[in-house]
Amino acid sequence: MTGADLFAGPAPRWFNIPAHRPFVRDLAQGLFDALADGGPEALSQAVVLTPTRRGARALADAFLAAAGGRAVLPPQIRPLGDLDAGESPFEPGELAARLPAAIEPLRRRLELTRLVKTHEGLLRRELDASAALELADALGGFLDSLQIEEVDATAALTDLVEAELAEHWQVSRDFLETALAAWPERLRTLGVVDISARRVRLLRALADQWSARPPQGVLVAAGSTGTAPATADLLRVIAEAPQGCVVLPGLDESLAGEAWSNVDEQHPQGAMRRLLLRARITREDVETWPASRPFQSQGRWRRRIVNEALRPAEDTADWLNVIHALRAEGAEEGVDPIAEGLKGLSVVTARSEEEAATAAALLLRETLETPGATGALVTPDQNLARRVSLKLARWGVVPDSSVGAPLSACPVGVLAGEIAKLAAEPLNPVMMLGVLKHPLVRLGESREALEGRLADLERHGLRGPRPADWAALTRRLAEKIEDEGRRSGAAGLVLALRTALLPLTDMSEPAPAALRAEALAQAMEALAADGAGSPGRLWGGQGGEAMSQLLSGLIAEAGALPPVTPRGFADLLTRLMGEETVRAGGATHPRLRILGAIEARLVRADRLVVAGLEEGVWPQGAPLDPFLSRPMRERLGLPPPERRVGLAAHDFAQAACAPDVVLLHSERREGQPAVKSRWLWRLETLARGADLDPLPGRPELLDWARRLDAAETYAPIARPAPVPPVADRPTKLAVTRIEALTRDPYAVWARDILKLYALDRPDEPVEARARGTAIHAAFERFATDWPKALPPDAPREFARLYLEALVEAGAPPESLAREAALAREAAEWVVALEAERRADGRDIHVEQGGQIVVRAGGRDFTLTAKADRIETGPDGFAHILDYKTGQAPSKKMVETGFSPQLTLTAAIVARGGFAGIPARPPGDLLYLQVTGRRPGGRGGTRGEAGAGSRDAAERGQAGAGRQVGP
Repeated sequence: MTGADLFAGPAPRWFNIPAHRPFVRDLAQGLFDALADGGPEALSQAVVLTPTRRGARALADAFLAAAGGRAVLPPQIRPLGDLDAGESPFEPGELAARLPAAIEPLRRRLELTRLVKTHEGLLRRELDASAALELADALGGFLDSLQIEEVDATAALTDLVEAELAEHWQVSRDFLETALAAWPERLRTLGVVDISARRVRLLRALADQWSARPPQGVLVAAGSTGTAPATADLLRVIAEAPQGCVVLPGLDESLAGEAWSNVDEQHPQGAMRRLLLRARITREDVETWPASRPFQSQGRWRRRIVNEALRPAEDTADWLNVIHALRAEGAEEGVDPIAEGLKGLSVVTARSEEEAATAAALLLRETLETPGATGALVTPDQNLARRVSLKLARWGVVPDSSVGAPLSACPVGVLAGEIAKLAAEPLNPVMMLGVLKHPLVRLGESREALEGRLADLERHGLRGPRPADWAALTRRLAEKIEDEGRRSGAAGLVLALRTALLPLTDMSEPAPAALRAEALAQAMEALAADGAGSPGRLWGGQGGEAMSQLLSGLIAEAGALPPVTPRGFADLLTRLMGEETVRAGGATHPRLRILGAIEARLVRADRLVVAGLEEGVWPQGAPLDPFLSRPMRERLGLPPPERRVGLAAHDFAQAACAPDVVLLHSERREGQPAVKSRWLWRLETLARGADLDPLPGRPELLDWARRLDAAETYAPIARPAPVPPVADRPTKLAVTRIEALTRDPYAVWARDILKLYALDRPDEPVEARARGTAIHAAFERFATDWPKALPPDAPREFARLYLEALVEAGAPPESLAREAALAREAAEWVVALEAERRADGRDIHVEQGGQIVVRAGGRDFTLTAKADRIETGPDGFAHILDYKTGQAPSKKMVETGFSPQLTLTAAIVARGGFAGIPARPPGDLLYLQVTGRRPGGRGGTRGEAGAGSRDAAERGQAGAGRQVGP
């Protein structure tokens, strides 16, 4: 076919490439066939507009295939620009020069944030920088919608909110009215325009120019669904050009007329029906693309089945009649259309996202086993796409992926975020270790030398409670590290870190975000500096370049932001980095691709893995709009949220019509049950309605995925059963260790035999430990300072002792206000308890140590105890009390021997094991649980004075003998 034949028909010229055909391949072949006879320059002088840049690159590759591998000059391929996807259209020089420049995306976000913060009073909220940025992004989306849909909402907003609606919407209306007046004025002051507005004006200017002076050369717009009015009108102009045409992706020509009239926003054909109505043409006016005509019968049943499954909901009640009609149509060819259409279509149900990623990677890897075969993963789920890329890396395969990673997940982004958080809490050990252990950090030396000093700093300085200040951290190192060289090395590392953070920590609060961004860059370079003072790999690569652009943009443009605190700046930076995508470069496998949903509209592979088929993922849920309700959007003339569902449905239908398709979904996402996509439900329902088996799966694939990292033979390791030699076993244990031996013998084996002691965690919470220590100390001082009579204002004295003991135990200052209230409640209960127990003049012995020797397994064994309190009095008994700030053991646990602390202490008392306390029969065995709430505490008796406590002591001693015996 020649170019004259392709454009011989009267304008407008609208073509369609069916969904089952590879779009760019047929498009390239059709243009090559039509223009090849016009000489080598005919093809190169044609102009082809595609929706996206990746589509343009794929089309250029397809022309090489159409030419049979011969050198060919392809057409001028330009991205038309999908306005919703953020693609920028090509800019004809003479038109672009007449329009103002577009505002930079980062500056726009920051300027909108300033606008939101300036008018926060209208929103009746006080906003920090991060919250203002969040609302600014929502405001930016609203402005983009107005500009793309070319809606003037200035007048419409006045009558937008009805009286009966919630006050929240009236607040939104007032704010939007102010924003719509202030934002254009701000843009005029800056001499720029919004990106979406500029694109619309450019497309309008291009349509006007081509309407007045139609281009005489070949002009083709391919793959666009014309969702924006400006794009749709430009497509109409292109179709009417002397040698112009529009090629649609996957127009359903077989959908019944009544069903076509019911197509709504959520239907996959909704965008194209809207486009055809705007262009004032019918489906019958759209011809099949010449290169696709010979293959119309191939895969047409798949196309018919997918389109029927996704037909408007109002027409699904007629599915049985549709199935009968299809089978009657297929009877002429001797096939079952439903079964034929489902051939090559399979469903894989994974348990979780991790298993789904492994299954997708295996499917793509399996494709490479067939020489020349291509494979592609199609999903809107970027996290899943990144997981699949990592899974493929185990085989050394790097797919050509359009999915990047957020800047916050890149090494340099992680470092920036950690430093910003550390500036808010400079002495947070966890954050400090996160910065110092980052692979980019050098602090002027090699990584190996740094790690040696870091090990000492972590072990002796950062594990345990958080240091109160830098001096306390240095003192801790001096106390715990004996070697002078190692001590000075760890202290020097602390000094180097503190010096690097000074630009951030010495700043006033709050401070301008631009100054904090500049200080962050200085701190990052100081931390990453090598021996020569160079920042090394900090700003290198795609991530480093993106980070440097973000920080330079903040330094230059953040003057529009309100001053921020260190914590506010960390939150702001995290949000900004999360919106920046970094795409890795380098060599990729020529036969594997990972595509987004829009890209898959044009690009096809021999095997498509369509993944992320869960509700909320594909299709995505409607975004939350803090400013407009659904009726308000409708009254303004903005598209409903369902339009995005319809576009996603069209992209799914395009992918599902490929010859070899695996539909992949997961039963659970983020640990929660997931609902499979509505489109997958419909396909399965249609198959059941046709009395066919469910869509075939790939059970062996999931078995491979589950066995991929499993051991070849399953031989679980037996439970540890240590039997240390008798000579190595301890011959002396405290009663608390006997309790540990009863509950967890491995802990006793590790600590008391192997001498292994657990390390404290970095930033160990100190409140619970300090509270227990303080309660014991307060009871001890209260009893020793006033052994008989209680002091005047006894509750105040006990509360004072408790708070002083808290400070000595290292309780953080911020907890003391809360503890003071708890101390008052506890003191009232403690004083009442003391008055009751001291009424008979008994003697009180606190923190007394004692021991006895028992015979166990033919050898002597020493039991030791340090009793919180022993009371002896005229009744002849020795009452034993133990203080608890947590949950006290139950009476059953004491009686069964799981908590033998009190009973063993009673046994030592009964045998006179405590110096200064004559042997006496054990009295009450009592736990005192101090809560600080109302009531301030409670007592729990675990053994009554007399036979009960005596028998408990004997059982406890006998049980201990069995425990420690060989």
